[in-house]
Amino acid sequence: MEKKAEAYIRTYHMLEQGSRVVAAVSGGADSVCLLHILVSLKERFDLKIQAVHIHHGLRGAEADRDARFVRELSDMWEVPCLVVYRNAASYAAEKGISVEEAGRELRYQALYEAAKALGGAKIAVAHHQEDQAETILHNLFRGSGLKGLGGMAPVRDDIIRPLLCFGRREILGYLKSQQIPWRQDSTNDCMDYTRNKLRHKVLPTVCQEVNSQAVEHIVAAGERMRQAQAYFEAEAQRLWRNYGQTQGDSQGRYRRLGISKEVITGLPHIVQAYMVMEMTSRLWGSRRDISAVHVEQVLDLTKKETGKSFLLPWGIRAYREYDMIWMEIGQKEAKKEPALLLDHPSFSVKCFPASVLREKHQKIPEKKYTKWFDYDKIKGTLSVRTRQTGDYFTLKDGKKKTVKAFMIDEKIPRSKRDEMLLLAEGHHVLWIIGCRISEFYKITDETQQILQVKTDGGEEHGGEDSCPDFRGGCEQEDQ
Repeated sequence: MEKKAEAYIRTYHMLEQGSRVVAAVSGGADSVCLLHILVSLKERFDLKIQAVHIHHGLRGAEADRDARFVRELSDMWEVPCLVVYRNAASYAAEKGISVEEAGRELRYQALYEAAKALGGAKIAVAHHQEDQAETILHNLFRGSGLKGLGGMAPVRDDIIRPLLCFGRREILGYLKSQQIPWRQDSTNDCMDYTRNKLRHKVLPTVCQEVNSQAVEHIVAAGERMRQAQAYFEAEAQRLWRNYGQTQGDSQGRYRRLGISKEVITGLPHIVQAYMVMEMTSRLWGSRRDISAVHVEQVLDLTKKETGKSFLLPWGIRAYREYDMIWMEIGQKEAKKEPALLLDHPSFSVKCFPASVLREKHQKIPEKKYTKWFDYDKIKGTLSVRTRQTGDYFTLKDGKKKTVKAFMIDEKIPRSKRDEMLLLAEGHHVLWIIGCRISEFYKITDETQQILQVKTDGGEEHGGEDSCPDFRGGCEQEDQ
């Protein structure tokens, strides 16, 4: 089990030497197995592990017992443990969602907070093959596309799933062989939850009466679906680069994306659909709320006369104009076109609504050569350049610090200072590339639009290999 887990972790690059890991531990068999596997691999990966248990305030004494159990188990394995108390019932009532969904949202909120406090840790969750099969079936019954039918990815952003290569029987066998106890959550048997119906009724029936290896086959099919999804997305991106058109005025009052009717009708239908999704993603920064019905409406424009149009979510207007299919967004929805703000061969930019992250309870990652900024605070034109007299950035206390003073304090060699690239709005520097960003432009709870700026981090302009003398200090400042 431990060798198989290590191989799976290495295959998907879940952990590196010295990684920090937050393990979600409910006290059930799966999460206890996850924690023990991580502890067994601690020395091999030089891991810093923290167990996090979320008490949802739902099961009274039973929930209290589970919290104590996780604390005691963590102490026995010499792992720091954080117990987070939340009221799932109140949260569900406030948000107008099910208690099941509220519990999930609160869990991930707590895990992201713990990971951030630990210094950008990975979040390890204990999903296994049966969980994967349930997810795929659930999405299938709800009418999902390829992405949903692919199930859960082994790695998604900072979330890792080291047990996704194991079946439930393997996990229980491992715990019994190691004489490791676990706790049973009574809600796992409640048939009010859709997943429990799939777990206790649908899958057992299929395994008993159709194929005993049904779970493994569903999981394998999900992997092929993920591969197909990745292929069609890449193909849509390639086609867009070759045939897509982007237009907008210099004041950023509107922007529109278009593709010729001839190009799109010459593609297989599934590729046409991915082209539509690619356009909406580029226009708004997200595909959320764009359904198969919306996609078919756009594609149906190829059969309509010029001038026909309709509205998509977020105020996007799709319409036919002679031999072109366009999607357009007005001034209220898009303030300016990021591509007009920044034109540099080593940089790429995109804009998306902050609500995308909040709805998914995602945090802003900490990456050295990709940064995220509050789009609405940018009033002028951005440029990528080397330093100039008067350049400054903003500190946490609101005070300004000159770029010259920063470079002196960080002991950046004089020979390197004029080579380093800056992302700047006038003399206000958003980002000293490879080092830190200005506090003024950071994402806050009030942020509406996010601008992502990504560079290749190459050796020419302040890359890792070109400035070893000050790399560590810059990273500390940035965090």
